[in-house]
Amino acid sequence: MSILQEGLDEYLADLIPERGKLLQEMEEIAEENGFPIVGPQVRQVLMQYAILVDAKRIFELGSGYGYSAMWWAKATDEDCHIWCTDSDPANKVQADGFFTQAGYQDRITFLVGDALTQLEKVDGDFDIIYCDVNKEQYPEVYKQALPRLRKGGLLITDNTLWSGRVLEDNPSESTRGVIKYNQLAFNDDRVLSMILPIRDGVCVSLKL
Repeated sequence: MSILQEGLDEYLADLIPERGKLLQEMEEIAEENGFPIVGPQVRQVLMQYAILVDAKRIFELGSGYGYSAMWWAKATDEDCHIWCTDSDPANKVQADGFFTQAGYQDRITFLVGDALTQLEKVDGDFDIIYCDVNKEQYPEVYKQALPRLRKGGLLITDNTLWSGRVLEDNPSESTRGVIKYNQLAFNDDRVLSMILPIRDGVCVSLKL
Protein backbone atom coordinates (compact mmCIF):
# COMPACT_ATOMS: atom_id res chain seq x y z
CA MET A 1 0.00 0.00 0.00
CA SER A 2 1.30 3.46 -0.91
CA ILE A 3 0.15 6.75 0.58
CA LEU A 4 1.75 8.74 -2.23
CA GLN A 5 -0.06 10.47 -5.09
CA GLU A 6 -0.93 7.98 -7.81
CA GLY A 7 2.03 7.39 -10.06
CA LEU A 8 4.70 8.66 -7.67
CA ASP A 9 5.25 5.25 -6.09
CA GLU A 10 6.08 3.78 -9.50
CA TYR A 11 8.22 6.80 -10.35
CA LEU A 12 10.35 6.36 -7.24
CA ALA A 13 10.60 2.61 -7.79
CA ASP A 14 11.83 3.17 -11.33
CA LEU A 15 14.64 5.42 -10.05
CA ILE A 16 16.07 2.63 -7.92
CA PRO A 17 18.59 0.33 -9.64
CA GLU A 18 17.65 -3.26 -10.42
CA ARG A 19 18.17 -5.84 -7.71
CA GLY A 20 20.12 -9.03 -8.15
CA LYS A 21 18.45 -12.29 -9.18
CA LEU A 22 18.07 -13.62 -5.62
CA LEU A 23 16.39 -10.48 -4.31
CA GLN A 24 14.11 -10.35 -7.33
CA GLU A 25 13.12 -13.94 -6.57
CA MET A 26 12.20 -12.93 -3.03
CA GLU A 27 10.12 -10.03 -4.39
CA GLU A 28 8.33 -12.33 -6.83
CA ILE A 29 7.44 -14.71 -3.99
CA ALA A 30 5.91 -11.82 -2.07
CA GLU A 31 3.90 -10.66 -5.07
CA GLU A 32 2.65 -14.15 -5.94
CA ASN A 33 1.57 -14.89 -2.35
CA GLY A 34 0.40 -11.46 -1.25
CA PHE A 35 3.12 -11.47 1.41
CA PRO A 36 3.97 -8.00 2.78
CA ILE A 37 7.62 -6.98 2.43
CA VAL A 38 9.24 -3.55 2.53
CA GLY A 39 9.01 -1.80 -0.80
CA PRO A 40 12.03 -0.51 -2.73
CA GLN A 41 11.75 3.01 -1.27
CA VAL A 42 11.71 1.73 2.30
CA ARG A 43 14.60 -0.65 1.80
CA GLN A 44 16.65 2.25 0.42
CA VAL A 45 15.92 4.16 3.64
CA LEU A 46 16.85 1.15 5.80
CA MET A 47 20.16 0.81 4.00
CA GLN A 48 20.90 4.52 4.36
CA TYR A 49 20.30 4.49 8.10
CA ALA A 50 22.35 1.34 8.62
CA ILE A 51 25.27 3.01 6.89
CA LEU A 52 24.77 6.35 8.68
CA VAL A 53 24.93 4.82 12.17
CA ASP A 54 27.61 2.29 11.19
CA ALA A 55 25.35 -0.46 12.50
CA LYS A 56 27.00 -3.51 14.06
CA ARG A 57 23.96 -4.99 15.84
CA ILE A 58 20.49 -4.95 14.25
CA PHE A 59 17.39 -6.63 15.67
CA GLU A 60 14.25 -7.16 13.63
CA LEU A 61 10.88 -7.60 15.29
CA GLY A 62 8.95 -9.39 12.57
CA SER A 63 11.05 -10.61 9.63
CA GLY A 64 8.85 -12.75 7.40
CA TYR A 65 11.17 -14.79 5.20
CA GLY A 66 14.11 -12.41 5.53
CA TYR A 67 13.77 -9.85 2.74
CA SER A 68 14.59 -6.76 4.80
CA ALA A 69 17.39 -8.62 6.59
CA MET A 70 19.06 -9.18 3.23
CA TRP A 71 19.21 -5.43 2.73
CA TRP A 72 20.58 -4.81 6.24
CA ALA A 73 23.32 -7.31 5.45
CA LYS A 74 23.98 -5.75 2.06
CA ALA A 75 24.37 -2.29 3.63
CA THR A 76 26.71 -3.30 6.43
CA ASP A 77 30.11 -4.92 6.75
CA GLU A 78 31.07 -8.34 8.06
CA ASP A 79 31.26 -7.07 11.65
CA CYS A 80 27.50 -6.45 11.70
CA HIS A 81 25.19 -9.14 13.06
CA ILE A 82 21.46 -9.20 12.40
CA TRP A 83 18.82 -11.00 14.45
CA CYS A 84 15.52 -11.90 12.75
CA THR A 85 12.29 -13.04 14.39
CA ASP A 86 9.11 -14.66 13.14
CA SER A 87 6.47 -16.90 14.67
CA ASP A 88 6.30 -19.22 11.65
CA PRO A 89 9.05 -21.90 11.46
CA ALA A 90 8.45 -22.20 7.71
CA ASN A 91 9.58 -18.60 7.25
CA LYS A 92 12.83 -19.40 9.05
CA VAL A 93 13.51 -22.35 6.75
CA GLN A 94 12.88 -20.23 3.68
CA ALA A 95 14.89 -17.29 5.02
CA ASP A 96 17.86 -19.43 5.99
CA GLY A 97 17.97 -20.76 2.44
CA PHE A 98 18.13 -17.26 1.03
CA PHE A 99 20.76 -16.17 3.57
CA THR A 100 22.95 -19.14 2.63
CA GLN A 101 22.63 -18.43 -1.09
CA ALA A 102 23.67 -14.83 -0.45
CA GLY A 103 26.58 -15.82 1.78
CA TYR A 104 25.09 -14.11 4.83
CA GLN A 105 24.39 -17.23 6.90
CA ASP A 106 27.10 -16.41 9.47
CA ARG A 107 25.86 -12.85 9.95
CA ILE A 108 22.13 -13.46 10.44
CA THR A 109 20.47 -15.39 13.27
CA PHE A 110 16.80 -16.27 12.78
CA LEU A 111 14.81 -16.80 15.99
CA VAL A 112 11.36 -18.43 15.92
CA GLY A 113 8.69 -17.25 18.35
CA ASP A 114 7.18 -14.08 19.74
CA ALA A 115 9.41 -11.18 18.69
CA LEU A 116 9.56 -9.43 22.07
CA THR A 117 10.22 -12.70 23.86
CA GLN A 118 13.13 -13.34 21.52
CA LEU A 119 14.44 -9.81 22.08
CA GLU A 120 14.65 -10.53 25.80
CA LYS A 121 16.81 -13.59 25.10
CA VAL A 122 19.54 -11.66 23.27
CA ASP A 123 21.93 -9.75 25.52
CA GLY A 124 23.29 -6.29 24.84
CA ASP A 125 22.18 -3.08 23.18
CA PHE A 126 21.51 -2.53 19.49
CA ASP A 127 22.30 0.12 16.92
CA ILE A 128 18.99 -0.41 15.13
CA ILE A 129 15.77 -2.12 16.12
CA TYR A 130 13.27 -2.54 13.30
CA CYS A 131 9.60 -3.19 14.06
CA ASP A 132 7.03 -4.76 11.75
CA VAL A 133 4.93 -7.01 13.99
CA ASN A 134 1.17 -7.12 14.63
CA LYS A 135 0.01 -3.55 15.09
CA GLU A 136 -1.72 -4.29 18.39
CA GLN A 137 1.74 -4.96 19.79
CA TYR A 138 3.25 -1.66 18.68
CA PRO A 139 2.92 0.23 22.01
CA GLU A 140 4.52 -2.64 23.92
CA VAL A 141 7.26 -2.84 21.32
CA TYR A 142 8.04 0.82 21.90
CA LYS A 143 8.26 0.37 25.65
CA GLN A 144 10.47 -2.71 25.48
CA ALA A 145 12.64 -1.85 22.49
CA LEU A 146 13.70 1.67 23.37
CA PRO A 147 15.75 0.69 26.46
CA ARG A 148 17.63 -1.82 24.28
CA LEU A 149 18.98 0.86 21.94
CA ARG A 150 22.34 2.53 22.45
CA LYS A 151 22.49 6.31 22.57
CA GLY A 152 22.35 7.43 18.96
CA GLY A 153 20.60 4.22 17.97
CA LEU A 154 17.45 4.06 15.85
CA LEU A 155 14.04 2.52 16.40
CA ILE A 156 12.50 2.19 12.93
CA THR A 157 8.87 1.12 12.62
CA ASP A 158 6.90 0.37 9.48
CA ASN A 159 3.20 1.04 8.71
CA THR A 160 2.90 4.02 11.04
CA LEU A 161 0.44 5.86 8.78
CA TRP A 162 -1.42 2.57 8.29
CA SER A 163 -2.99 3.38 4.92
CA GLY A 164 -4.51 6.54 6.43
CA ARG A 165 -6.48 4.60 9.02
CA VAL A 166 -4.78 6.62 11.78
CA LEU A 167 -7.31 9.36 10.86
CA GLU A 168 -10.39 7.24 11.52
CA ASP A 169 -12.87 8.31 14.18
CA ASN A 170 -13.58 4.75 15.30
CA PRO A 171 -10.29 2.91 14.79
CA SER A 172 -9.88 -0.84 15.09
CA GLU A 173 -7.65 -2.42 17.73
CA SER A 174 -4.75 -2.66 15.30
CA THR A 175 -5.16 0.97 14.27
CA ARG A 176 -5.33 2.04 17.91
CA GLY A 177 -2.01 0.27 18.40
CA VAL A 178 -0.41 2.32 15.63
CA ILE A 179 -1.92 5.57 16.92
CA LYS A 180 -0.67 4.89 20.44
CA TYR A 181 2.79 4.03 19.14
CA ASN A 182 3.01 7.32 17.27
CA GLN A 183 1.91 9.23 20.34
CA LEU A 184 4.60 7.54 22.42
CA ALA A 185 7.29 8.21 19.84
CA PHE A 186 6.46 11.91 19.51
CA ASN A 187 5.93 12.65 23.21
CA ASP A 188 9.06 11.06 24.66
CA ASP A 189 12.00 13.37 25.37
CA ARG A 190 14.37 10.40 25.15
CA VAL A 191 13.97 10.33 21.37
CA LEU A 192 13.62 12.56 18.34
CA SER A 193 11.03 11.09 15.99
CA MET A 194 9.65 11.70 12.53
CA ILE A 195 7.39 9.71 10.24
CA LEU A 196 8.63 9.48 6.67
CA PRO A 197 5.56 9.55 4.38
CA ILE A 198 6.75 6.83 2.02
CA ARG A 199 4.94 3.59 1.27
CA ASP A 200 2.78 3.10 4.40
CA GLY A 201 4.67 5.50 6.68
CA VAL A 202 7.98 4.75 8.41
CA CYS A 203 8.61 6.18 11.88
CA VAL A 204 12.27 6.80 12.71
CA SER A 205 13.12 7.54 16.35
CA LEU A 206 16.65 8.62 17.24
CA LYS A 207 17.61 7.82 20.84
CA LEU A 208 19.09 10.94 22.41
